Amino acid sequence: MTIPATGHSPDFSESRFIEVNGFTLHYRQAGSGEPLVLLLHGSFLSMRSWRLVFNELAKTTTVIAFDRPAFGNTSRPLSSKSTGVSYTPEAQSDLVITMMKQLGFHKAVLAGNSTGGTLALLTALRYPEYVVGVVLVDAMIYTGYATSEVPALVKPVMRAMTPLFSGLMKILIFRLYEKVIGAMWYNRARLSNEVLGAFKGDQMQGDWARAFWELFLETHHLRLGEQLKTMMKPALVITGEYDAMVKKEESIKLAGELPLAELVVVPDCGHLPHEEQPEAFLLAVTNFLKRIIPG
Repeated sequence: MTIPATGHSPDFSESRFIEVNGFTLHYRQAGSGEPLVLLLHGSFLSMRSWRLVFNELAKTTTVIAFDRPAFGNTSRPLSSKSTGVSYTPEAQSDLVITMMKQLGFHKAVLAGNSTGGTLALLTALRYPEYVVGVVLVDAMIYTGYATSEVPALVKPVMRAMTPLFSGLMKILIFRLYEKVIGAMWYNRARLSNEVLGAFKGDQMQGDWARAFWELFLETHHLRLGEQLKTMMKPALVITGEYDAMVKKEESIKLAGELPLAELVVVPDCGHLPHEEQPEAFLLAVTNFLKRIIPG
């Protein structure tokens, strides 16, 4: 198995766009056969995050990666009731299923990292008929995006002051971006300046700060922990042993509370096993796919 080291791997040279629920989604599709594996990246990243594992997965099945709303080359329209554009977690979950169906798929394994893992689990709970299984990679379930909430009483005021707050958020993210991304790695030396620069370029396009502000305003407590026992789909929980973003203990707890879950702890690794230890990630995922898809 050969894993490319460059941040500009040819994996995404043939990316495409599709209109879904008011967004122009940037995505890449490769491979053939079943199941479809749909990859959801974490916050402040893009589908580039899957570059080291995408082609290998596509050798044995169909794979789709896409830039989530507010990230990468996906469009950043204003929220609007008239157009149906929304950045809520539920709207992003709806978008995943709508995109699948528009591309001709009706079943998928959802693989999500960090906040992408939050959305993968949320989608599996809301649309079990479309989900074969889930791969939850250092997923935020008990903390962070899954439990943060903007108080309803102050949300109208914050929304009315969007130009001010999004401007402040732009300054804050710009100053802290490299530090935040670096903290996702256990061994910071493995994150090259080339890859870091590529991620930064993916993030900071167009009115990116306003789009991220809209995403932030729509966060609310998803109470996923209360629903775990109802999740009757096979699950693979993967955690980096030294994850500083989502502690290993949270993933161990998640694997213990999901009825049909197995746990893989990746040594010498932080928040992004598919980036920092891609071969270990691929081994775990391909073995999981073989177990849940007979024949």
